[in-house]
Amino acid sequence: MTATYPHLLAPLDLGFTTLRNRVIMGSMHTGLEDRFYNYGKLAEFYRERARGGVGLIVTGGISPNMQGWLLPFGGTLNFAGDVLNHRRVTRAVHEEGGKILMQILHAGRYGYQPLVVSASGVKSPISPFKPRALTERGIARTIAAYARCARLAKQAGYDGVEVMGSEGYLLNQFLCARTNQRQDAWGGSIENRMRLPVEIVKRIRAKVGPDFIIMYRHSLLDLVDGGNTWDEVVAVARALELAGVTILNTGFGWHEARVPTIVTSVPRGAFASVAGRLRREVSIPVVASNRINMPADAEDILARGDADMVSMARPFLADPEFVAKAAAGRADEINTCIGCNQACLDHTFANKRASCLVNPRACHETELVYAKTSAPKKVAVVGAGPAGLSAATVAAECGHDVTLFDGSDSIGGQFKIAMQIPGKEEFSETIRYFGRRLELLGVKVMLGQRVTREQLLKGGFDDVIVATGIKVRMPPIEGIGHPKVLSYVDVLQHKAPVGKRVAIIGAGGIGFDVGEYLLHDPSHRLPVPIAEWTREWGVDLAATTKGGLVKPADPAPVRQLYLMQRKASKLGAGLGKTSGWVHRATLQRNGVVMMAGVQYDKIDDQGLHVTVGGERKVIEVDNVVICAGQDSLTELMPAEGESGGPRFHKIGGAALAAELDAKRAIREGAELAVSL
Repeated sequence: MTATYPHLLAPLDLGFTTLRNRVIMGSMHTGLEDRFYNYGKLAEFYRERARGGVGLIVTGGISPNMQGWLLPFGGTLNFAGDVLNHRRVTRAVHEEGGKILMQILHAGRYGYQPLVVSASGVKSPISPFKPRALTERGIARTIAAYARCARLAKQAGYDGVEVMGSEGYLLNQFLCARTNQRQDAWGGSIENRMRLPVEIVKRIRAKVGPDFIIMYRHSLLDLVDGGNTWDEVVAVARALELAGVTILNTGFGWHEARVPTIVTSVPRGAFASVAGRLRREVSIPVVASNRINMPADAEDILARGDADMVSMARPFLADPEFVAKAAAGRADEINTCIGCNQACLDHTFANKRASCLVNPRACHETELVYAKTSAPKKVAVVGAGPAGLSAATVAAECGHDVTLFDGSDSIGGQFKIAMQIPGKEEFSETIRYFGRRLELLGVKVMLGQRVTREQLLKGGFDDVIVATGIKVRMPPIEGIGHPKVLSYVDVLQHKAPVGKRVAIIGAGGIGFDVGEYLLHDPSHRLPVPIAEWTREWGVDLAATTKGGLVKPADPAPVRQLYLMQRKASKLGAGLGKTSGWVHRATLQRNGVVMMAGVQYDKIDDQGLHVTVGGERKVIEVDNVVICAGQDSLTELMPAEGESGGPRFHKIGGAALAAELDAKRAIREGAELAVSL
């Protein structure tokens, strides 16, 4: 069973304990950690992942004291009364044969609360609160808080702790001159700047004894000005090893960095080689992390010696059975993380419970239950886009007799369009996953034919789920029928030829996607090689510079683009918090002219006539691409007041087309299916 992934599935002997494989479910803040009454839900969340075979789980960040809160009243472990709630989590994991670490996270100046502290009083660009510089006494209290937190974690049944020292949190703030401007024994040289993390590890080891895992997440590339050099990174790693660290996990980039590290456009395993360099400098196990989402990629990293273990966080939101499927030779059944961040990190930073776009059960295991029904129904699902695929597969999993119809000759719907965008090739994995689920669950798939309302009424169905999606809305602009006008579907799906100067009307998510697509040479397709990506973003994987930053390569866009919207607000305001800035930066770097508050007057042979700020102008373009909204396709729905026949339901774009939202579509499909 382990022949396909012999390195990934091999046990790891740590001396005092053995991990059943080399897979870590990395820390992912879910929001359930922050309230004691959610620990039952949190326990079931981790139970499913332990049952799925993962070797080692790391919880979301738990603060050692109030000053370390990421959000007000965030999850904290600093007195004995907290232990009972945590035991619910550790008991659930151990009952399934797994091991679990609790991550100790002190936010430092990243905290969204007024008690924030840091090495120096340097305000973070991502928090409104300026930190106080820790005094000598404050540092001593902080060290004691970490040690107390680790001791309580051991009492709660955790197999160890992970000390969060990367991503720009408190310990990273002490390590880097960017934020450590102290003149005392805790600042200046790297020997002084590393004192806090080293002393914390020493104190934790003294409190918990030798038979307890201490994993430290170490920042290998800070990806910010004033970050550490490679020699400093290695010096810190060696000191941490001597202080008592069992495993070195790796982190890349501060949260304020202007280099993406986990979004879908980052190549798979982009940073694994840096972990490999560190592995050759220490004698304890080193973990590779960031943008590793399939077992073959993880196996390759381990086989070539870049790491002893592989950490994957969001892939375990997407599929709790990731390891079990890999071990059984069923990798084609894995629900792959597509790196979209829409339901996980975007929710976290909005203070919502995390979940997963492709798996709405994530963090809702006790509420969204795919249980076998005692009254199976005959169900028709019309539309094989994300909403329809979700509804069809979940309904079949619950025991219903499902037939899926689509007028296209293949499944995927809007995801087939999305996967054409540079950096969104992972969307094809979701289509592959759903295709395999349809096969395994015995869903009858009827493609290449448009089912009629009469056929549905005569088909003997109890329920009809209308997931027919949308049609492109063409705005009422004079000349909208001009030959140079194209819809985004014409460009992305039908591959209509596009000239060198293009105006894009509509600056929502689709407008930005079309912009990224048109900036690239269509003959140079996906996925982007790691070397090309590092040149584009100015990343030095060899770490010869401070923080691993170099000057990005000069862009070479193949077209001049104009991206515009009627609204006077910032373009792309509705894009995701953790990925929207990446899209804006890409377009800006490539010279895209962005225009807000635009009135569209007419389209003719000259180009697009507009009025902006009261001034009329002509934008001379070869084509105008319309990305200005959609209308729902609902003609299969019964007329108001009509009765008899099957129950009709509408979901996804057919229910709300204002903004295409795969997260909502997949969740609606699943929720409707379990309610039938």
